[in-house]
Amino acid sequence: MTGAPALFDRELAAFRFSRRRRDEPSILTRTIAEELAERLSLVNRRFERALLIAAEPDPIAARLRESGQVKEVEPRAPSAGDDLGLAPAQYDAIFSVLDLQSFNDVPGALIQMRRALRPDGLLMACLFAGETLSELRQSWLAAESTVTGGVTPRVAPMADVRELGSLLQRAGLALPVADLDRTMVRYADAVALIHELRELGLSNILADRSRTPVTRQLLGAAVNHYHQHFADPDGRIRATVEIAWLTGWAPHESQQQPLKPGSARARLADALKVVEKKV
Repeated sequence: MTGAPALFDRELAAFRFSRRRRDEPSILTRTIAEELAERLSLVNRRFERALLIAAEPDPIAARLRESGQVKEVEPRAPSAGDDLGLAPAQYDAIFSVLDLQSFNDVPGALIQMRRALRPDGLLMACLFAGETLSELRQSWLAAESTVTGGVTPRVAPMADVRELGSLLQRAGLALPVADLDRTMVRYADAVALIHELRELGLSNILADRSRTPVTRQLLGAAVNHYHQHFADPDGRIRATVEIAWLTGWAPHESQQQPLKPGSARARLADALKVVEKKV
């Protein structure tokens, strides 16, 4: 961690995640579990011991075991701080589900996970990123500007997928890959969206959030702006959800290495069958 002020209240996030537990996993958890298993199926490896960090870890852990690629899964809820408390070289794989977006030190979290992996161990993580909930962010800003004459942070900033790819490299992970899944989710109205975010434990955890309760006037202004700018012809509103998927490996000598500059044995001009011209 740097000396910069914390952007997120991780303790509050952990509390809300613990409070949301219920008998049946949410549709978000079920969807992520299937996507995780599908992506893992593309990896030609079997992992003896894996760590899973997720708000609803048990159903995801069960899906990983069903895949046949993970023998032992240690499910763990998100931490109340940026320190994950992981011992070095303990796991063959680590899966982090929708947790990294609320870390104050994402590079530090990635480094902690990389150190907890055994050589040639796999890190696979997903997090909200990109334009997620951009419509809600714009609506809150417009409403507060109109009602109070100022603005307070209510929707967290999201990382760019290209930045996340660079963070994997910065954390010392080999063969880094970052890609983005984009989904447009529709709701009956903006109030239904806000209620679902609360139910999932995903409401505002920004450290600088306003402690003043939302007034009916402010909520009404936000809902009106949302419907005026982000509603479909049938009256339902849309919300952007973008999930970044990150994959990297703990370094190992068996992994494919990039060629050193100048070590190529064939000329590009010969391969393209063109005449090379010096400039």
